Amino acid sequence: MANTFSNHFKFQLADKQVDLANGGDTIKLVLMDTGFSFDKDADATWADVSADALGAGNGYTGAITLSNQALAEDDANDKASATWDDETITASGGSIGPTPGAIVYDDTTSDDTIIMYIDFGSELTITDGNSLVIEDIEVKIE
Repeated sequence: MANTFSNHFKFQLADKQVDLANGGDTIKLVLMDTGFSFDKDADATWADVSADALGAGNGYTGAITLSNQALAEDDANDKASATWDDETITASGGSIGPTPGAIVYDDTTSDDTIIMYIDFGSELTITDGNSLVIEDIEVKIE
């Protein structure tokens, strides 16, 4: 999995519109539909990509609110990071997908700023009874 950050997120962070502090903004994760391709310049807000979101069903409820947001300073590696708990999506009653990845966006900003796209590397389908675990959800500021 590879993360690509939206350029708008970088601007919104510098402009103090995005709050990644502990207990800050509400951050959500959404699976995208087959064929979606992320453009870090053009895909700035949820409105820019919402039509390409994977529909809810078979155990997937749509936008997932990420939990246990934590901010950390790493002086040994000269960076800061915001992290959230891993997310598990389990198919029930049929398959979920295919999906090429997930959008992470800030649901608190006035424009629902896209933070990043998590590229799964290939189209994934979660078959009935199986799970997809998205691990190590992290924004590194270096």
